[in-house]
Amino acid sequence: MTLAETLARKVLDAMNAGDVEAVGPLVAEDFVDHGAPPWAPQGRAGYIQILGYVTRALRITYEVDDVVAAGDKVAIRATAHGVNAVDMLGFAPTGKPYAMRTMHLYRESGGVLVEHWGVRDEIGMLWQVGALPPPRPVGFGLPAGAPLGD
Repeated sequence: MTLAETLARKVLDAMNAGDVEAVGPLVAEDFVDHGAPPWAPQGRAGYIQILGYVTRALRITYEVDDVVAAGDKVAIRATAHGVNAVDMLGFAPTGKPYAMRTMHLYRESGGVLVEHWGVRDEIGMLWQVGALPPPRPVGFGLPAGAPLGD
């Protein structure tokens, strides 16, 4: 296991335990979260603040599906399990649970994580909780409005 993988897994473990303060020693003071919204604070303090919101307000825990690590980078495909209990992306809470597909790429330098890129299936999550209706396919040999299979 590379150092990048070890550190990234510790970040997810801390989030799952609700102990975001434990992330502090794992990330650089000037940590850059490329996956954060543009208005979100950066640096170690900003990352811990974001993770606090993710774990407390969104109640997200992560289930690791795949890990690929090489050199100073680690990619993690994970399922984020949460509950739509707060306004998310401008949509009122529905109280429904969801499982959102995510991808995370971390870079390590000097024994700490220095960068993160994250991709989340937020549209799929909004469909799951009923905040947005799923689209109806047009084409693919299906008539408009045809029911989708499971």
